[in-house]
Amino acid sequence: MTKLKHSLQLQRKNILTLFLIVVFIWSLFAVTWSDDLIHAGGLATIGQVLEGLFQPNFSPEILSLAIESTWITFAYAVAGMSLAIVIAFFLGLFASGILNNSRGMKLASKGFFRAVLGFLRAIHELVWALIFVAMFGLTPLSAVLALAIPYGGILGRIFADMLNDVPEEPIQALRSSGASKLQCLLYGYFPIVRSNIISYTMYRFECAIRSSAIMSFVGLGGLGFQIQLSLNDLNYDEVWTFIFFLIGIVVLVDIWSSQLRKGLNKPKQGFSVKTFSILLVTVFLTISWWFIFVVENASLTDLFSEKNAYYAQKFFRGLFGVAVEEPAFLNRDSWLEALQLTYETLRMSIMAIGFSTIAMFLTVIPAARNIANGSLTLTAKWYNWLFFGFIRILYIFSRAIPELVWAMIIVFIFKPGVLPGAIALALHNFGILGKLCAEVIENADERPVRNLASSGASQSQMLLYGVLPSVMPQFLTYILYRWEVIMRTTIVVGFVGAGGLGLQFKMSLSFFHYTDITLLLICYCLLVVIADFISEAARKTAK
Repeated sequence: MTKLKHSLQLQRKNILTLFLIVVFIWSLFAVTWSDDLIHAGGLATIGQVLEGLFQPNFSPEILSLAIESTWITFAYAVAGMSLAIVIAFFLGLFASGILNNSRGMKLASKGFFRAVLGFLRAIHELVWALIFVAMFGLTPLSAVLALAIPYGGILGRIFADMLNDVPEEPIQALRSSGASKLQCLLYGYFPIVRSNIISYTMYRFECAIRSSAIMSFVGLGGLGFQIQLSLNDLNYDEVWTFIFFLIGIVVLVDIWSSQLRKGLNKPKQGFSVKTFSILLVTVFLTISWWFIFVVENASLTDLFSEKNAYYAQKFFRGLFGVAVEEPAFLNRDSWLEALQLTYETLRMSIMAIGFSTIAMFLTVIPAARNIANGSLTLTAKWYNWLFFGFIRILYIFSRAIPELVWAMIIVFIFKPGVLPGAIALALHNFGILGKLCAEVIENADERPVRNLASSGASQSQMLLYGVLPSVMPQFLTYILYRWEVIMRTTIVVGFVGAGGLGLQFKMSLSFFHYTDITLLLICYCLLVVIADFISEAARKTAK
């Protein structure tokens, strides 16, 4: 019976893998493959971009501007994440259902608040930024709120899942001793999930820095704004200077996060790390909010002023089609056009995850530490560490640059369409997917590989028959997860001419066609929901 079950499970995985390959091939037909895909000066532009990469502009003026822009980007990210944590804490707590005793109330609470969290995280932060700028103007608070809402939705969902996964035994022990709900939270749930929550929050903070950089697209300043200006002036040496600063800040946060995780896992050794982190967070929060309210002159009073209330009311009336003779979301032709763009966006996302998956498979094995040091395959080569270092740096470089920045560079080389959008998304997600999958190999069970080694198998045979079969289910889980993320991000690369719903969204907003925006947002949310459903079903098949 066990063998039959295992055989059926293996068959489902093979069918799923074949299906995903076929779907990727299908997505490639969205592009007319010809020399016409590249601009007339596209090849020359590639040379100029690469020249700027190796000869960045480190003049005092540019460095001063880069430092100032880095701080703005960082301050927005810190302020946005602080609000996101507050949103995530309360919504995540209610979405977990752990505060409700009756089954009916628990299901109702979980259903309602998970739906709220799903809506918050379904819409990309740049779309929120455009909406808030239309309502409140170019205030730093527009950027902070645009970061806080989707990240609050993402963190809240994860917090709720972590609280749901807490074992019942310690909680029941507290309840039986007469502990209240608050005491169960403080002494039962929170201590168990604390380390995982902090670890994931640090990861999302790294993501928030990249997101903060692209707030520039709506004119809110920061590194992305300088990158955009330099690209428009074709000053690629300046572009790479600002990109290097962005990479630097992401790497520093990544190092801090890594050290903090080690400290949390080893309490006695990690006291100084935790204390330092608490002090650092306190300083960052204080200075960031001071900068926003004092230096940038942001005001909560102005945010909710009568003038902003008028523009917000006008904006929402436009979205709902009030006093519009024929709103786009009630027009058949508009729906057909929007659905065609949705179909195009879907194919772009599949093409992007396909490209990044192929690149990941070509690089992930030498990027694993236990392959580089020979502890997994029992074969150590001197050049393994060279490959390991080069690929790991490539991963950092790839994922530290936001999709929108990649897209802004690529549209100078390729003509607008699905392909440049897919390449931009693939370049960013390649680094993330590679890092995650390399860590899967590092944490893999070594016994099957050791057994193959003792029977005389070659290194390639050990990798093919020992390593890959054991890590493939987790690989597939990460690939599907990143596809969900890509689906949410496709709208962003469209803003710079990469096709799909994003390009039309930008045009509709520019021409104040608000009912068109409503229709596009409906299609976008439907696409995200469908992607979540398909991804979840595929993950269950892969288990």
